[in-house]
Amino acid sequence: MPTTTNTSGRRKTAVARIYLTDGSGAIIVNGKDYKEYFPTLPLQYIVTQSTEVSGSTGLFDVKVNVAGGGVKGQAEAVRLAIAKAIVELDPEKKPSLRAKGIMTRDDRMVERKKPGRKKARKKFQFSKR
Repeated sequence: MPTTTNTSGRRKTAVARIYLTDGSGAIIVNGKDYKEYFPTLPLQYIVTQSTEVSGSTGLFDVKVNVAGGGVKGQAEAVRLAIAKAIVELDPEKKPSLRAKGIMTRDDRMVERKKPGRKKARKKFQFSKR
């Protein structure tokens, strides 16, 4: 029976939904190869970090739908989703992923703009006269 699982990962406003199946290690993001979708090496490393740390490189094919946020937030959302899927299939790999900080959702978000301010905290210039 083929192994398959669906999970999601989030970071800032980016949401990644993944479909993990047995395969050769191909990662398809929004219909493109991940190296084409994430052109820089640091982003490619972030995407593949979950499989490398867990020792699952080349075992699974990953199909990803990702939306929202910027490219770094999207890459980190994909990393979390892949890690959650790997742990769902093999719970023994969770300690190694948690030790690298991959299992934790980074919940930092952009602070909202407040009324009477230029940005979230920046004030308009004060003039005494």
